Parts: sequence; structure tokens; C-alpha cells
Amino acid sequence: MSIAETAFEHAPIGLCILENRVICGCNAMFAEIFGGTSADYAHRPLADFYPSPEDYERIGQRGLAAMRQSGRYGDERIMRRDNGGLFWCRVRGQSLTPEDPFRRGIWSFSDLSQERPVVALGPREREVAILTCRGMTSKEIGKELDLSYRTVEAYRAKLLAKFNARKLAELVAKLSGMPL
Repeated sequence: MSIAETAFEHAPIGLCILENRVICGCNAMFAEIFGGTSADYAHRPLADFYPSPEDYERIGQRGLAAMRQSGRYGDERIMRRDNGGLFWCRVRGQSLTPEDPFRRGIWSFSDLSQERPVVALGPREREVAILTCRGMTSKEIGKELDLSYRTVEAYRAKLLAKFNARKLAELVAKLSGMPL
């Protein structure tokens, strides 16, 4: 095994090579995060690891738009393990084919479940939570998601209640896993 292959296989972060959003290969940490062995994930579509087909499509469109501009994309999102359990995951990707960003790329996955437990959220609540953590105002989130300002405020109120937070700053701290 070459040094590069050893580094890939034993990296302390989950790594995989994707072709058209299908796993070509992954390392041991990726397999550990998602609950299997590296061999279990060969030729698996990444869609298998999203909470819903809608999440897969929505995040894919956002990622593709960003990758067309810079060749890179990253976010924090809820993903699904092989056993069905949901967890927060930090995802970063680099396209190896800038002319067709999803054709081939290398992606990293970090399990954030120790810092950020999963609270049952609907797809829109997750989107509002993520954009809130990015520092966006309700009006900016509304524009991004094609929702009214008041609808975003209603989602934020639900998030405050679900996370037992008294104000927005406390909600952001809980969502981001920061110590309070």
C-alpha cells in the first residue's frame, strides 16, 4: 500500500470518492461513522444516507450551484446511518472535474453527534436551523427558501421551543454545539 493509500485509509476523518453522487471507495472512518465496513459502501448511492429524498435533492442543488462557482462545497447537515439513526454531520467536498462538479470528487464526513444531538426536525425546520446558524436574518432566510418572513419566524419559534432556548443566541449555541 502506498503512502497516499495508507493516508486515505487511516485518515482520522471519513473520506470517500464519489462519482455522480455514488460511492466508489471510502476509508475506514467513513465506514465507522455510517456503521459498516468499507466494502459495504462500494457502489452505494449517497442518497441512502440522507433523511429523505427531498433533503438529497435540495442539498444536492445547493451544493451543485456552489461547486459550479468554486469547485468546493461544505455544510453541516443531518445524515442517516445504515441502522437508520440520524446524526449531525459536517460535510466538505472538492470536485476533481470542475466542468462537471458531481462527476468525480473527494468528500469528507465528520460525525458531530457528540457535540450536537439530533432533535426531531422537519426538512424546513432543518433548513431554517442551518441558515440561522449561518447568521442569516429571518428576511434573508425567507428570500433564500422562498418563504415569508412570518413563516420563518414561526419556524424559529418552533426551534426555540424544541431546543428549550429562550432567545436566538442560545438557540444558535445549542445548534452549533457550543458550550453554554
